[in-house]
Amino acid sequence: MFNENDFSIQRKMESIWETTCGSWKNCTDTSIQSFLSQCEKNNIDPQYCMDWVEQHKEQIPDWSLVSKVSLDWINQHTSTGSPMTFKDQDFR
Repeated sequence: MFNENDFSIQRKMESIWETTCGSWKNCTDTSIQSFLSQCEKNNIDPQYCMDWVEQHKEQIPDWSLVSKVSLDWINQHTSTGSPMTFKDQDFR
């Protein structure tokens, strides 16, 4: 269930969508990058935004390209680096 803060984030994200993509049919590899970038600049988790976009993938032309470009963008911009390893740790 959404709380008031979630609703505000959702509205802000939808507003960004309107200005960057405009509609599901206008969602392209270029516009999705702009959308994700604007979400990040507005402190909205791009992965959260992409999850929302993915719910509408049936309405997006060339979804496979849009999906690949968005995944690459997210990996480049939200990655925290290499995973932590425990090889030198002693867990006794």
